[in-house]
Amino acid sequence: MFDIAEELKKLPDQPGVYIMHDDRDAIIYVGKAVSLRKRVHQYFQPSHDEGIKKAQMVKQIARFEYIVTDSELEALVLECNLIKEHRPKYNTMLRDDKTYPYIRVTLGEDFPRVLFSRQQKKDKSRYFGPYTSAGAVKDTIELINKLYQLRTCSRVLPRDIGKERPCLNYHIHQCAAPCQGYIDREEYRKRVDSAVEFLNGNYAPILKSLEEKMNEASEKLEFEKAIEYRELLGSVRQIAQKQKITHADGEDKDIVALASDDRDAVVQVFFIRDGKLIGRDHFYVRIGTEDTKSQILTTFLKQFYSGTPFIPREIMLPGEIEEQEVLADWLSEKRGGRVYIRIPQKGMKEKLVELAAKNAELVLSQDREKIKREEGRTIGALKEIEKLLGMEGLGRIEAFDISNINGFETVGSMIVYEKGKPKRSDYRKFKLRTVTGPDDYASMYEVLTRRFTHGMQEKEDLKARELSEEYGSFTRFPDLIMMDGGRGQVNIALKVLGELGVAIPVCGMVKDDNHRTRGLYYNNVEIPIDRTSEGFKLITRIQDEAHRFAIEYHRSLRSREQVHSVLDDIPGIGPARRKALMRRFQSLEAIRTATEEELAQTEAMNERAAEAVYAFFHGTGNGQS
Repeated sequence: MFDIAEELKKLPDQPGVYIMHDDRDAIIYVGKAVSLRKRVHQYFQPSHDEGIKKAQMVKQIARFEYIVTDSELEALVLECNLIKEHRPKYNTMLRDDKTYPYIRVTLGEDFPRVLFSRQQKKDKSRYFGPYTSAGAVKDTIELINKLYQLRTCSRVLPRDIGKERPCLNYHIHQCAAPCQGYIDREEYRKRVDSAVEFLNGNYAPILKSLEEKMNEASEKLEFEKAIEYRELLGSVRQIAQKQKITHADGEDKDIVALASDDRDAVVQVFFIRDGKLIGRDHFYVRIGTEDTKSQILTTFLKQFYSGTPFIPREIMLPGEIEEQEVLADWLSEKRGGRVYIRIPQKGMKEKLVELAAKNAELVLSQDREKIKREEGRTIGALKEIEKLLGMEGLGRIEAFDISNINGFETVGSMIVYEKGKPKRSDYRKFKLRTVTGPDDYASMYEVLTRRFTHGMQEKEDLKARELSEEYGSFTRFPDLIMMDGGRGQVNIALKVLGELGVAIPVCGMVKDDNHRTRGLYYNNVEIPIDRTSEGFKLITRIQDEAHRFAIEYHRSLRSREQVHSVLDDIPGIGPARRKALMRRFQSLEAIRTATEEELAQTEAMNERAAEAVYAFFHGTGNGQS
């Protein structure tokens, strides 16, 4: 039994992080302190008031733990990491995690490439960004490759020069084919250097070059070429216009401002790189009614910059924030250079902060109704289901379905909904091992047994290695299991859970004679649902998604089996030749109509194999029809 009064006496007067748990041992709050003894004691003093949200939290604390650090800065770093990992209920939280795209130039390679990247690694590459639009990044990369004819393949050069034929990009004049030695390293490197200049915002040379080429092609009456250069010229001009100069110093800055009401907050960030405004983004923050703007911005900066690999030299805010010096030190350490948190008072910088604040206010007012509708579809729908079933704390739902055609390749699907939204990274597929024929009950028994046995084993393995359960894909068990059916399917699930000693509520999604959901089967009772309610719509979405995922997997297995039966049964045709044939001809019909000569010219094929394939489809020689 955890005695809070006794444990409070043991707290050290040192900096560190404290972690609050509820009676289910879930982490509900993480905080940092200059003195753990003073800070944690405050929560349990009747005279201390930190608002309604903190008061509700204190009522739910069943135990706490703490980690001592050497400094307040170390405590800040640890606090950020723990909040990001556990997303506690009572911490002010970003509602969505975003990763921003970069343009990566692989300068460490002999023949560099220009690539799309979601991470900024410590390698020999040069990174540009982050940008706010993945689509714009891809368009820019495509344009650069067209302009400078850079390679997009993953061949290792110069090792692989001449080993394979040039790809389609060479034939359509979008690659200079260094893979064939058609361009030497020095000339190729000049093109890469020009591309880097382009990405740095130096558009004048390429605009001049394209204009000259367009005029030259036009004079030679090569109008198709002239049109192509004109289109490229338009694309470059469009990019050049988007890069608005905001300040002459060419520094990297983030402009951060906030708009909030008593329930919601939106933070707007303007990204300035090399003195240019490259984009903006907004973030929804979960807040309490007593949270001040200073507290919200402090929390936002911690969570946002703990998740992004790029830290600018300067961050501009509308006002002073809590822990400003410690935050600046932490950001400087992450960046590897001094970071300044400033509050501009006049001039262009102040106007940019005001502009960011106006944008945040606009997003908040425009999206308020949209947010409410979305919460109704998700969190609100979960609350309705909780009320129907007499449950609380419904966060994660798993649903299962079986798909087969007359017992052929029976498969199972597991889909996951968290907080009313699909969590596709946790979806799983099952190819049945022990069941033959169309037996849905036996199939579901196998699927559920494998799912929860695997989860229990993963938990044991992670516990032995002292790792978080987040490392395992099956370790998180649902708060509710939904079965696509009534009493029979529910009883199968309860039987499996009983045999494994796992206690999870199970309900069935019951359909009427027209195959439409009519209610839930729970605790041996069928519960009717209002068909117009958000809870009913969520149940229908879960049911449809489980069915779709199972059918999709089954369809992929059937098509794979069809390819196997037609090609792999031909004498002399194994997996390598089958892949080569499908890669070249794209379809079975194209293979069927190909000549022996065309088949023989395919990679990995020879005359004897080509003869066997031709005979198989045309009923000649020793082949089959």
